[in-house]
Order: sequence, then C-alpha cells, then structure tokens
Amino acid sequence: MKKPSEEAKKRYAEYVKDYKVAIEAVLAKEKKLKAVAESGTGGANYQRLALADDNLNIVSNYILMNSLSMTFLGVKNENFLNEARKCLYKTIIYLEEVLTTFIDVPFSDYEEGLKTIDAFSDESRYNLVRKIGFSIDSIRDGFGENTKWKWSFVELDGRYAVIAKNFLNLKTFLAKMDPREEGYSARMAHLSLTKELLQQAADKYREKYELSTQRLDDMKLAVNYLSALRRLNIILGETEQAEVVKKKIEIWKAKMEADLKKIEAASHR
Repeated sequence: MKKPSEEAKKRYAEYVKDYKVAIEAVLAKEKKLKAVAESGTGGANYQRLALADDNLNIVSNYILMNSLSMTFLGVKNENFLNEARKCLYKTIIYLEEVLTTFIDVPFSDYEEGLKTIDAFSDESRYNLVRKIGFSIDSIRDGFGENTKWKWSFVELDGRYAVIAKNFLNLKTFLAKMDPREEGYSARMAHLSLTKELLQQAADKYREKYELSTQRLDDMKLAVNYLSALRRLNIILGETEQAEVVKKKIEIWKAKMEADLKKIEAASHR
C-alpha cells in the first residue's frame, strides 16, 4: 500500500485537532456530571442520561476522525475505533444504571428507574435509542466484517435491545396508543424498533452459539430475548404475534435440549 505523503499527514492532523479538543471538553464535563450522578441527590438519573448522550457525542467524534484517517491516510485508525467502542460501553452502562439489565421480567421489576426520569419525553427516549443504534452500526462498519470484535457486538446488540425495551413505559403505553396523544409517532416508532431489536438479539445469540461458542448460555440468552418479545406482544394484546414467537421458543428450546443430550452422551463415552 502506498504510504501517505507528509502533506496528507499534515492536513489530517489539522482536521482532527478540533475533534480532539471537543473530546477533551466533553470528558471534562463528564467528570462534573458523574460526581452529581454518584451523589445520590435528586436528578441523579437525569445526569446519567446526559452522561450517556455526551459519550455518544464522543463516539461520533472518534468515528469522524477514523473517517478522516481513511480519507487522508488511506488506513482505518483502530485506536480511534477502540476508543469509540469503550465510550459506547460507557453509554450503555449509564443507561443500565437507570433502566436495569433485566431482559424478560414484569414491568414492575424495573419501573422505579423510569419513574425517576418521567420528564424525559417519549421523543427524547426514541432519539437517544436511535443514536445508540447509529453509533453501534458506525463502529461495526468502521472495524469491518473480519474484526476480532465480531462476536462481542452480539452482546452490545443485546444490551441495546434491553435499553430500548426498558425505556418504554408499559404501564401507560396502551392508554397512549391514540394517534391524538402527544408523542404518539415517536412511541410507535420506538415500539416497532424495540420488537425488531429483540428479535435480532435473539437471532444473533443463536448464530453466535451455532457458529462460534457452542455454549448453551448463549442459546439460553437467545431464548430469553424471544421471551421478552413475547411478553411485549402479550401486554399489547398481539395474540397472533405472541403465538408465533411462542412456537419459535418451543423449537429453540427443543434444539437446546437435544444439544444438551448430545453433550451429556459424549461426556459418558
């Protein structure tokens, strides 16, 4: 591969300088917000939402710097992509501290966190969820198909799906399904995306199980995401969809049990 010229390196350094300054400014702000979030005072969870969004902004800067590296130097910058990945995990963790990591449980098990961010609008929730998805896709595309992080993205996708689901206020959702209700379009788009993400998380964990790990824990997680989707269908009165997912769960469980028997039989030979 042709080496980039000194002129190209110089122009690249000039372009990324402002992005690096922006990242440092956000990191300085994060320290202050984090202190408030950890203080346990009122509004701490709103600070966690702000911290999550700030880290997504840092992710955007790292993604842009990697794109500039591709443009000016002809190579991707793995360091920038790795930093973006780390910031994305920080975003996920901040939101999990508010919304929990529960995949398939009754709404009451994670309702308390949602009560603390009641003023965070449905549009804001949906926009934040979409921003996370865009960041995940951008980092995955940046690394490329053959990255060593390929299967770790399955975990990210799963945790992302849970955040999308747990952001929905299922206690009030049915009452707000009237198109005349404020925020209707965002809520319905958020719901549709959540269903898609839960199904994708299930499919990806099954793929990881079959093509990579052969660990039953991965298959169990796949089933858990399907169960969460079915629970959502039942809450919304979507009987036909719930039945379709139920049959899939039964098939996947049968597959898991058959594989377990094979493992046990092999261990006794």
